Amino acid sequence: MLTGAARVANPCAACAVREQAVCAALSPGRLQRLIAIVTRVSFEPDQILFLEGEPDEYAFNISEGIARLSKMLSDGRRLVTAFVHPGDFIGLTPRHAYACTAEAVTALRVCRFPKAGLQAFFRDNPGMERRVLAMASAELWDAQSQLMLLGRKTARERLASFLRNWPSRPLPSGKSAWVIDLPMTRTDIADHLGLTPETVCRTFTALVKEGIVEMPLAERIILSRPNRLEKIAEGES
Repeated sequence: MLTGAARVANPCAACAVREQAVCAALSPGRLQRLIAIVTRVSFEPDQILFLEGEPDEYAFNISEGIARLSKMLSDGRRLVTAFVHPGDFIGLTPRHAYACTAEAVTALRVCRFPKAGLQAFFRDNPGMERRVLAMASAELWDAQSQLMLLGRKTARERLASFLRNWPSRPLPSGKSAWVIDLPMTRTDIADHLGLTPETVCRTFTALVKEGIVEMPLAERIILSRPNRLEKIAEGES
């Protein structure tokens, strides 16, 4: 399942998402105690971190790469519930089994925590537990937003919302445009938005024809008219 696992002296020393991660609330001394239970694990694209229904032995903090969370419906269809990014914490559930499946979209590096050791650590470090609860609250908010997106928005509005909310960076040329990288497949996007891959592709094509986005590569999108995209996402004609 995984391509590499290692316990290292200080995995936090070179962590680019240290201030975003669950461990940001810890002092250096307490961080050293957490490091004692951490294993750094690598996954290749499409490898599984955990499966829905499996015993929840571990929780994971994403340090590099992107993963997708999904659930299978009774008729065999898949729902991608979320894409998780560096700094996100996944796999900790109030039950004894994972509520979804987690798979690597890109090459992935994570910090893996045994559930039993993490719960014991929480008892002695309530600050970290509060941070996990705050992150869980943010995930609940995102889940509610996703429900509204699936239940009320058109295909065009759904894709516009997805592009608007995806992490972006300014276009190097200095123009008022933004660049986003989408390493997942169109099927992944479709399963996240409750659409078919064909509908996702048609909607992308329409946005390109209108000059709202550009697609120099299948996985790279330039938001040429971000204000117009925002209006579409909000349901304005």
